[in-house]
Amino acid sequence: MGKLPYVANFRELIVYRKARKLSRDVFQISKTFPKEEMYSLTDQVRRSSRSIGAQIAEAWAKRRYEKHFLSKLTDADGEQQETQHWVETAVDCGYISQVQGTKLIQQCAEIGRLLGGMMAKSNQFCGKLPNVIREPISQYFVGEQWTVNSEQ
Repeated sequence: MGKLPYVANFRELIVYRKARKLSRDVFQISKTFPKEEMYSLTDQVRRSSRSIGAQIAEAWAKRRYEKHFLSKLTDADGEQQETQHWVETAVDCGYISQVQGTKLIQQCAEIGRLLGGMMAKSNQFCGKLPNVIREPISQYFVGEQWTVNSEQ
């Protein structure tokens, strides 16, 4: 799995950066939603949009196991689709304009395409971890007082 030639961590992934931007855009637009939507639509659309980037970060951490990596990317894709639903709901309710909604949905769709590409090429992201220097394993029980004596 080593270091990919084009990205060293999840923060450098284009899809992650686009997910963060979408999350910021959704947050700004949702500030204009009516107060009665604070604990429903506002909360839902913010949570789903924020979860996209979080799922991508988790996927990165699970690269050792390709199926886990794919599972988390699938979760991220599900979150972007959920975000599309909530954006469409906001348009339907008249909380945001069709133009604003279309822009957010286009951002979601682009994220979905990028995630699809990562899923299709998951083998390029996954595999064995490189050898890393770690601290030695500590011995918590040392000396005769901690050894089990089978002769007693």
